[in-house]
Amino acid sequence: MLDLYYWTTPNGHKVTLLLEEAGLPYRLVPVNIGKGEQFHPDFLAIAPNNRIPALVDHAPAGGGAPVSLFESGAILLYLADKIGRFIPAAPEVAARAEVLQWLFWQMGGLGPMAGQNHHFSQYAPEKIPYAIDRYVRETNRLYGVLDRRLKGRAFVAGDDYSIADMAIYPWIVPYARQGQNLDDFPELSRWFAAIQARPATIAAYARAAEINPTSAATVNEQSRAILFGQTAANTAANTAAGAMPAAAAKEG
Repeated sequence: MLDLYYWTTPNGHKVTLLLEEAGLPYRLVPVNIGKGEQFHPDFLAIAPNNRIPALVDHAPAGGGAPVSLFESGAILLYLADKIGRFIPAAPEVAARAEVLQWLFWQMGGLGPMAGQNHHFSQYAPEKIPYAIDRYVRETNRLYGVLDRRLKGRAFVAGDDYSIADMAIYPWIVPYARQGQNLDDFPELSRWFAAIQARPATIAAYARAAEINPTSAATVNEQSRAILFGQTAANTAANTAAGAMPAAAAKEG
């Protein structure tokens, strides 16, 4: 059994996309980040960065003690290697590198830039035109990179659906909130529609609706302080206090 510590964010969706595609048995353990549940000591034990998602594999390949991981890209790579799907095996050096470079492109580029886009356009208490323009434009540039990459390819690494696609797709879902129009990116739009229609994608987002029916991230003063006001000192204090109860697990 796999335990996925999860909330309904793009990084959380990445892992449920893979789990549903693979048909692996898993439990969702909701971690409501707006309520500060990411600071519970039990969660810190497997996710030292106080961020979702995190994974515990109770039956790792080769046996032994459970394996815990944090960072969505690392989780995707671990699971893909575990099941031998959605990334070429190590001997296929060039094909594997294609997947890895686009996985890392999402982790280091699209995710952080779109995240800042969301922050300054949606959540910041003060709307700063320069910051909004900066990140909307950079998001647009990255959409263009992806659109060009997809020309003549079914998926970002070629003909096969991979963990790179699973990492990128959830960050494109909120394109309207990012100030983007998919009609401007025909190759990306075609790719997006194909992934959106996959049964596993539908199932993954249905699970998200079960966990967080409103789906929209409602940010008030309290949750804003939790999500955006952390320092080393108050993060340590929140974790030590263990203010939030452990979340209840749900079968998947």
